[in-house]
Amino acid sequence: MKARTGAIVMAAVLVLYLALVGQRAVQFVLTGVPIAVAIGVALIVLPIIGVWALAMELQFGIKSGRLADELDAAGETPADLPVLPSGRVERSAADAAFPTYKAHAEAEPENWRAWFRLGILYRGAGDSRRARAAVRRAIRLHDADAKRADR
Repeated sequence: MKARTGAIVMAAVLVLYLALVGQRAVQFVLTGVPIAVAIGVALIVLPIIGVWALAMELQFGIKSGRLADELDAAGETPADLPVLPSGRVERSAADAAFPTYKAHAEAEPENWRAWFRLGILYRGAGDSRRARAAVRRAIRLHDADAKRADR
């Protein structure tokens, strides 16, 4: 819950910042001075990129949270691993269990649960880049399963 509140506060601060930068951008463009117009255009593009990045991160957080809840409700989270008070898996335990979870994900490449559990292990092992990639893959697979089920 703390992480969700923090994300909401940071998103609100970013939106406020982007609004203020957008306002300055318009002021620069309205001066008519070529260099000021160029700065204004750049300041318009940057908030657009910022809003897009914020939307993508929030979407990732929401979808990964739903997958975590679904996995937990099914009792399929890596329960055999010790967890720190923060909720993260202990690094040494993640390192030890990693080969098993990786082999399972590779053996079942279309199983979103296997990829999500592998993402949890990557995160526990401190490899955030691979953790995000595994969770993104789990999200894609889960979305594809949901689409197939809707047909």
